[in-house]
Amino acid sequence: MTPKDILDKFGPRESMAYDVVVVGAGPAGLATAIRLKQLDPALSVVVLEKGSEPGAHILSGAVMDPRALTELFPDWQARGAPLNQPVVGDDVLILSETGSRRIPDFLVPRNFHNNGCYIVRLGYVVKWLAEQAEALGVEIFPGFAAAEILYAEDGSVRGVATGNMGIGKDGEAKDAFQLGMELTGRYTIFAEGARGQLGRQLLDRFRLTEGKDPQTYAIGIKELWEVPDEKAEPGRVMHTAGWPMGRGAFGGGFLYHLEGSLVSVGFVIGLDYANPWLNPFEEMQRWKTHPAIRSHIEGGKRLSYGARAINNGGPQALPKVVFPGGALVGCDAGFMNAARVKGSHAAIKSGMLCAEALAEALAAGRSGDELDAYPALFRKSWLHWELQQSRNFKPWFKKGPLVGELMTGVEHWLLPKLGVASPPWTIHVAKPDYACLKPASECPKIDYPKPDGKLTFDRLGSVFIANVAHEEDQPPHLTLKDATVPVAVNLARFAGPEQRYCPAGVYEFVADETGAERLVINAQNCVHCKTCDVKDPTQNIVWVAPEGGGGPNYSGM
Repeated sequence: MTPKDILDKFGPRESMAYDVVVVGAGPAGLATAIRLKQLDPALSVVVLEKGSEPGAHILSGAVMDPRALTELFPDWQARGAPLNQPVVGDDVLILSETGSRRIPDFLVPRNFHNNGCYIVRLGYVVKWLAEQAEALGVEIFPGFAAAEILYAEDGSVRGVATGNMGIGKDGEAKDAFQLGMELTGRYTIFAEGARGQLGRQLLDRFRLTEGKDPQTYAIGIKELWEVPDEKAEPGRVMHTAGWPMGRGAFGGGFLYHLEGSLVSVGFVIGLDYANPWLNPFEEMQRWKTHPAIRSHIEGGKRLSYGARAINNGGPQALPKVVFPGGALVGCDAGFMNAARVKGSHAAIKSGMLCAEALAEALAAGRSGDELDAYPALFRKSWLHWELQQSRNFKPWFKKGPLVGELMTGVEHWLLPKLGVASPPWTIHVAKPDYACLKPASECPKIDYPKPDGKLTFDRLGSVFIANVAHEEDQPPHLTLKDATVPVAVNLARFAGPEQRYCPAGVYEFVADETGAERLVINAQNCVHCKTCDVKDPTQNIVWVAPEGGGGPNYSGM
């Protein structure tokens, strides 16, 4: 049955009305809801979360700048916010294949200074924020994926509908079928994270990216380790550049010592890389074998794994964030400071700014129009100033790692020494990430070592510890616009890059009895990173939300 057939047979859907509907219970969505209730406790606010609970789909490094959280809750320490480990030292290393060079502290660019910041497990921070929101009267519905945008007759957004539950792979309703519900609001705020499914639709429908640079992305791959006590250095922060990245790709690693004996290790690779043979997961595994990284985690135990796409286009790629009936906040819009390797503080601040505009509009009796006060508040905020200072970070790296490293030093070390806070020039990007792949025949193959099962691992074993679970008998949430393209174009021209760029082993090409290749999509492995949606060179893959509650279940990642 088509969606229309389902509605005709089982509809109408139940509807619930609120003052504000928020899609996504991450830092941005929860900050929006919390600030709204702080400003007007009488407002009705609901937050939808596709994960099984708030924090289930949250993945970040993470070194957190507490500035926005302090504005939201000045007494966050007394409230028990899980910011337990302050940063006590920063190391920035340039790696060669076998050696490393530490940048002297006085030469470290300002973007890598983390004084006053905390090393956190962001999933736990989000759980805490959800508790604060519920204490204020915010309704949170976990396990419900917003699958459809609802529009009023005048074209404005009037809410969202959750996905139907209990639809089989054949598209027919099963015995456990449950029709989705409509949640309508005077305004609807989208906080889905990077490359949000509904956010993408809004960008297109309301032409929110006109006159802007294309958004650019990276994939971040992270593992959480428990290390021997003698290797624990709580509060130590390390960032690396150089090996194993070749000169045709942008990337770097991070290693953060949390409280106790826990260590977050991860690698970020720009999705503008050209060589289709590159495998981000394998690059991360290879990076861990470097002596400077191995020495921190060898002999430890890997506890969890995950991956996610990260937007890093800067303010040049920031879309118009408002449209009739709603707004984009957090990474759904692109509020991420790639130079600082931080996004949670920006997400919280953007949600607060949006909430202040919402409160003003609702108090005036408005609904369904554009929240013009929100972008105006952003332009006056410290977040706007911070992002402007860092606006050229990724565009410089698109010109090559050497140029990127040099200009990071110029803009974040030399200019501040000269009293120039923000660079007087702006670098633009013209080509989206998916258009950067070269034909496989023009690029060298990359041979990756086999995993040893102690320090390095394979993808399927990694997916297992990401606690990924999907209802198997449901329509695929990884969809193809044209089923012939993967073999006819991606495999023939680019050697099937989807089987390498996916960090969860979702895509594989297999031969039938005649030797003909076909693409198999193992959707049950998906960790919802959305890299395929970004990097597919033909933009033929479209990620949509599966049944609510499905996907990874990260434990304090």
